[in-house]
Amino acid sequence: MYSEQIRKIIGTILLVFVIGIGFYKPVHEWISIPSQVVVFEGVEQQLVKSAPESGNLTAQTDQDHLKFNSIRHDEEQAITVLAQGQGDGEVTVQSGSLPVKKVDVKVLPEIKVVPGGQSIGVKLNTDGVLVVGHHLIQTEDGEESPGEIAGIEVGDMITEINGEKITRMSQVAAFVQEAGEKAEKLDIQVKRDKKTLQKKLLPLRSKGESSYRLGLYIRDSAAGVGTLTFYEPKSKKYGALGHVISDVDTKKPIVVHDGQIIRSSVTSIEKGSNGDPGEKLASFSDQRHVLGSITKNSSFGIFGELNSPKEVKNDLIDEAMPITLSSQVKEGPAKILTVVEGEKVQEYDIEIISSTPQKYPATKGLVLKVTDKDLIEATGGIVQGMSGSPIIQDGKVVGAVTHVFVNDPTSGYGCHIEWMLQEAGIDIYGKKDDSAKAS
Repeated sequence: MYSEQIRKIIGTILLVFVIGIGFYKPVHEWISIPSQVVVFEGVEQQLVKSAPESGNLTAQTDQDHLKFNSIRHDEEQAITVLAQGQGDGEVTVQSGSLPVKKVDVKVLPEIKVVPGGQSIGVKLNTDGVLVVGHHLIQTEDGEESPGEIAGIEVGDMITEINGEKITRMSQVAAFVQEAGEKAEKLDIQVKRDKKTLQKKLLPLRSKGESSYRLGLYIRDSAAGVGTLTFYEPKSKKYGALGHVISDVDTKKPIVVHDGQIIRSSVTSIEKGSNGDPGEKLASFSDQRHVLGSITKNSSFGIFGELNSPKEVKNDLIDEAMPITLSSQVKEGPAKILTVVEGEKVQEYDIEIISSTPQKYPATKGLVLKVTDKDLIEATGGIVQGMSGSPIIQDGKVVGAVTHVFVNDPTSGYGCHIEWMLQEAGIDIYGKKDDSAKAS
């Protein structure tokens, strides 16, 4: 008797197990749907990829002004939502009549920016005087470097001398000469990474000379060329380059005091090849004609405000375009805007090989490959100076070119436009608008 009951129990368990296998995959896929999705106002957005064919979606709202105009499966069995209005809504995922999961949908105001592509000259003034090296002074007692003796290191930023703020190299000489003649040590404040340090330095002079020296190589500015990525018409805020500007000697990010972007004209191209990334050679068209300010130099590029957006045109796409969040960029064909000769912005074909959805700001979220024969013929692929070239996909700005693969100049990295906008201080999440500040 007991064996018969045991057989029935085992049979029931096996039946439930077999039935469960059939339901596991669709239920598992429904449960794996993200709990929160962000979409832009009035723009059709993909909510779920590879959703099972069975089941359906029902829409609910917790605010009257949020409406879901259509909810459906598309040809690839991906559920899409067309949302209009602002505010939060809720989508309930059901399998038959059984609710499986609720997904919160946040609708953001649609953000539009004007794509760039123009070659720009970049002039940065450091937040202090940057130490880029030591040098020895031939004294009566032998070769010495006062700066090295004082413990000042390459990469340090001199911000104060004897309590006075230092922003230019021209300020330093008078302090050094006076202290040397009086045989008094200078009180020097330096910034090293995030620390502020106090140093004592006694200037020395070489045999046969009357001027005193620090025994340091210093610099207060930097210049180069890059590409404008975008500007936002209402605020006049812009972003360019897509990566940080570092000092050529110290390899450390330059802390910006102020700076300007100006017009630049590409004069020639050093083509890239395996092991050699290549470079755009350019001249500053008119150094007196400043296009805008530089207030920030970060991992995602340089940022500031344009003086007059009307003067910044690429003559290809001069109307504002919507942007795409990092989670919504697709692999496949895209285009970049850049200059390879003079000041003419041109459009070139690329392929987005991979896109990494990023919850938090991070660089190198895109892997790109140049497919345009004309661009490969002209440059070999991605070259220095092309950084910041905007990436356009499906009529939206998705990111910017940032780095080239050294061993394959036709390929490289890009960063998502979402993070560049955030660095520029452009509000894309419905929060208070914070202006870009010096980093």
